[in-house]
Amino acid sequence: MGGDRGEVRRDRPLYTAQQRLRRDRSRWTLVQGILAPLQFLVFLVSLVLVLRYLHSGEGFAAATVSIVVKTLTLYTIMVTGSLWEKDVYGKYLFAEAFFWEDVVSMLVLALHTAYLYALATDALDARGLMLLALAAYATYVVNAAQFVLKLRAARRDVRAPVDAGADSLVMGK
Repeated sequence: MGGDRGEVRRDRPLYTAQQRLRRDRSRWTLVQGILAPLQFLVFLVSLVLVLRYLHSGEGFAAATVSIVVKTLTLYTIMVTGSLWEKDVYGKYLFAEAFFWEDVVSMLVLALHTAYLYALATDALDARGLMLLALAAYATYVVNAAQFVLKLRAARRDVRAPVDAGADSLVMGK
């Protein structure tokens, strides 16, 4: 099972020493660190506006603008994230360590893009647009959770060698 495409084995750290160095030196690491919480904030504001519209029927224009801003923020973080992945792993997308996050990101992008298409072509009524936005947002939440879990795993990887080294000293190895 450890050889399946996209599966990251639990005993393999998220970054090799060289990848960690490239990550730390990449300007895109800082950009991602700024854009990720910004995108989440935009998402929260937009979610409130979408739910307000669905509940009251008021605020369609504000909800629509917020979804477009969320989508543009998503495109920005996806492009810069691809540049980051190239810097660290040598591939713009689908590096082994982030394969499934990238797969779900493609679904998130597809749903947000479908929203823009439906908005531009009047393919859906106002309620349909808002429901499509909610579907896009639900996949975004799943994707964000994937990345948060990945960050937590990376932090554990950093602590593990230190902890193992301390154990070796205590055991006299």
